[in-house]
Amino acid sequence: MKKNILLAFISVSVYSQNLQNNQKIDTLFATQTLDEVTVKALRASDQTPVSFINITKKELNKINLAQDIPRLINNTPSLIMHSDGGSGIGYSSIRIRGSDQSRINVTINGVSYNDSESMSVYWVDLPDFASSVESIQIQRGVGTSTNGAGAFGGSVNIQTNVASENPTFEINNTIGSFNTIKNSVGFSTGFINNKFELSGRLSRIKSSGYIERSGSKLRSYFLQGIYKDENTLVKLLNFAGHEITDQAWFGVDSETLKTNRRYNFAGEYYDDIGNTMYYENQDDNYKQDHYQIHFNQVFQNNWISNIGLHYTYGRGYFENYNIGYDDGISKNPDFIDRRWLDNDFYGLIFSLNKITERYNTTIGGAYNLYDGEHFGEYLWHAQNQILPVRNEYKERFYNDYGNKKEFNVYTKIDFSLSSKLSFYGDLQFRKIHYEANITPYSVITGYVEQGYNSIDKVFNFFNPKFGFFLNQNDNSNFYLSYARANREPTRTDYANGSPNPEKLDDFELGWKGQFKKISINLNSFYMIYNDQLVLTGQRDNNGYEIRTNVGESYRLGLELESRLLINSKWDLETNFTISKNKNKDFYFKFDGELKSFGNTDLAYSPSIIANNILNYSPNDKVLVSLRSQYVSEQYFAQINTPISKLDSFFVNDLNFIHDLSVPNISDNVKFKVLINNIFDNKYSSYGGYYTFDLSEDGQAKTYEGTYYYPQAGINVLVALDIKF
Repeated sequence: MKKNILLAFISVSVYSQNLQNNQKIDTLFATQTLDEVTVKALRASDQTPVSFINITKKELNKINLAQDIPRLINNTPSLIMHSDGGSGIGYSSIRIRGSDQSRINVTINGVSYNDSESMSVYWVDLPDFASSVESIQIQRGVGTSTNGAGAFGGSVNIQTNVASENPTFEINNTIGSFNTIKNSVGFSTGFINNKFELSGRLSRIKSSGYIERSGSKLRSYFLQGIYKDENTLVKLLNFAGHEITDQAWFGVDSETLKTNRRYNFAGEYYDDIGNTMYYENQDDNYKQDHYQIHFNQVFQNNWISNIGLHYTYGRGYFENYNIGYDDGISKNPDFIDRRWLDNDFYGLIFSLNKITERYNTTIGGAYNLYDGEHFGEYLWHAQNQILPVRNEYKERFYNDYGNKKEFNVYTKIDFSLSSKLSFYGDLQFRKIHYEANITPYSVITGYVEQGYNSIDKVFNFFNPKFGFFLNQNDNSNFYLSYARANREPTRTDYANGSPNPEKLDDFELGWKGQFKKISINLNSFYMIYNDQLVLTGQRDNNGYEIRTNVGESYRLGLELESRLLINSKWDLETNFTISKNKNKDFYFKFDGELKSFGNTDLAYSPSIIANNILNYSPNDKVLVSLRSQYVSEQYFAQINTPISKLDSFFVNDLNFIHDLSVPNISDNVKFKVLINNIFDNKYSSYGGYYTFDLSEDGQAKTYEGTYYYPQAGINVLVALDIKF
């Protein structure tokens, strides 16, 4: 008999006890329950005292037409997304509670996805990955212990597709604004002999982008094989992506924003008579291959184990046309270079879980190795009168490396103190050994902070977490928690002289209410940082965002989530965050002097983020949703100068879905339309800030500048999904 999809979330203990009693278990239920063991050790449950939200495959599919995962999760609490190309396709990023994505932990089936050195997340490397995702859990704050670097704003835990009981074949096609095209095919064999299942997907996405010369050519595939019996599940995965994107990470200055907001400076140069030209190969070209093996086993004593092996191979480059300059002594030539990254990331993850009537305990951890090679190649030098003509095609001008070893182990327990009160404890130890060399050309043009050309650092972090959950009654629950997190600097942080690890103490207090027509989650947080690494607004010549330690700072806020069932046709999903985000007694060098700017607002931290999703469903075949987001004004600069203020914005998207049945073809056809920014709001969701000093009358004078990332006005995507 078929089980409702909710059975996938029934307690693993029920499954284990049924096995002991030799009761018959439904095939789909057993497989999905075991499949969850891979990520269950890292995820929060309904009674874990942390703030989180779960996003199901069904919810993702509503708006999964071609855009990246950051765009698909944009309306979740305390989260803001940004797209370099302005359309949500290509390079995209997220911030949670004001923290950039280098401080957001992301895992795929429990395997860390953050780049080991930059600790950032490059969603573009896995195009159309949302089509192979079963669910996403987004935890805010420190959250529960996980593999990979510590979560300072939040964590994103992704689970790939669970097994399909029946054979399927599907075709997904999208067309839309900015010459956007998506084509995808997927399949599942269903269970063969009640033991095996093979599934896969092949996708391509092309788009010109909203910003000039910000196009993307994206290809990906996903393959998964599953073997299962009563007590065992083995899952093999191979997925990969290849992205070729035009560079659009420089933004536009404030004057250009007024006259030509779509302009892109990348690749700009001048011919012999002074005409403005654009280098055709100003591209980012990167491939990433992922391999995972997960082995889940149920034992007769109620223990369930998971062992996972993983390997990721990444390689690629970005190519630049660099305009020469005259320094008053000699004329430097124009040149073209490629900056390469070639890396291997591999390791082991494990967890052991046991559930009884009184407690749920997990022991887990990971050991990961990263070997990265950074090198640059000259492709061409221009001829000039001072320097001789040079023929140095593919001559290396820097050759650096970065090697990282990481080990972590954690133990968690959820213990029932009474029928209403439970205690949650979570202890993690994390050890990191990072070795690297950094030359001036590889990070900042001509400059690396003194003493950080060569790095050999070891960090030992202990991260305790504990809390209480009170089940007052069927309608009302309370929780209280404390969590500590530590996080090491990135490669770029060292190069810029900000090598101190950051520390966070996170206090959370929440209430969950469930009533007849409305559900409410209310959460307050107080996050105390020491040596927080915050964005300065600048980028280095590799496009990495520059950060600096800022001493003491804090975030204090209130988050509310609700869902109101207005009637049988209408419902309203709402979330908003109100926060106060402050540096304490912030110092900054300005006009040649180190000055105190007092208690300033943390940059990139708006005080209000609000989302609404109004759903109208006149019948079970049609859904119309109005998706709205408001983000209040924010600063780019930690010193909060007026020039660095980004205006607030309010954006609305309209989503339409119609389920169809085409006789003799398919009973499962979806026609989807997504109209983004329906009121054609001209806004920027992100930007940058920089300063430079000039000598005037023998004294240093600081000048400021800003740049912006305009987002697309009204644009449309139309999709037809057919499943057989």
